[in-house]
Amino acid sequence: MRQAIATILLTSVAAAITLALLYALGPDWASFAPATCLASHCFCESLNTGALILQPANSWSSLGFVLVGFWIMLGARAQRKDTAFRDWPALWFGLTAVVIGVGSFLLHATLTLWGQFYDVLGMYLMSGFVLTYAVQRWRGWSNGTVFTLYIAVCALLVAWLWATPEARRWLFALVLALAIPLEMILARPRRPKVRAGFFYAGLIANTAAFAIWSLDNTRTLCAPDSLLQGHAVWHVLGAVAVLLNYSYYRSECAPPERRGAV
Repeated sequence: MRQAIATILLTSVAAAITLALLYALGPDWASFAPATCLASHCFCESLNTGALILQPANSWSSLGFVLVGFWIMLGARAQRKDTAFRDWPALWFGLTAVVIGVGSFLLHATLTLWGQFYDVLGMYLMSGFVLTYAVQRWRGWSNGTVFTLYIAVCALLVAWLWATPEARRWLFALVLALAIPLEMILARPRRPKVRAGFFYAGLIANTAAFAIWSLDNTRTLCAPDSLLQGHAVWHVLGAVAVLLNYSYYRSECAPPERRGAV
């Protein structure tokens, strides 16, 4: 119960800080360079022109990632001692979810290029983690080696994002296209007693989310003035997928020599 209350409080604080930032910078978002998605209307939801938050449904639904991220971070030190996924790896995984949620809020509230940058930044931080964590388990690399790989992957992605914002989705898809089979085929058999059902459930949630995202992005299913937005559903399902991935990682048993270690 205390973890749930603390999660809600931290999410509320993150939302308040984000709103304070928006108040400090806005609401004249047209004075900033626009997000590249404006060429395709930035999803179905209509824009509240002149408002502090241009797309309220898409913005507020982003907090689902923040909620899940803080839940993971608060539970990182409270995991059972025989799990392989605790302490710093779990803390960082949760933090990347928080960055995704805040970045997504900034994008949909402002539809600016800088908002888009922070939106994609969190996605790269998390997908890079999934990729390099799979490589570590597959190859048996040390924490230092895989951390170096993680920094290199994220630096490359962020540099590419900065130089070519239009490539953001293709890069994200490329990282996932590498990470998913690496995890399923090469890393999973090396994770003792891991519950693969969580990973597959996360894939199903992400697949459903992407299908809804596509319908919303192409305006195949679109009610611009409704509070129920397909892109908002994508956010919620994406947050559920993060939680399922976390459940998958923490189901892996630690080697006997690591149990009880801090």
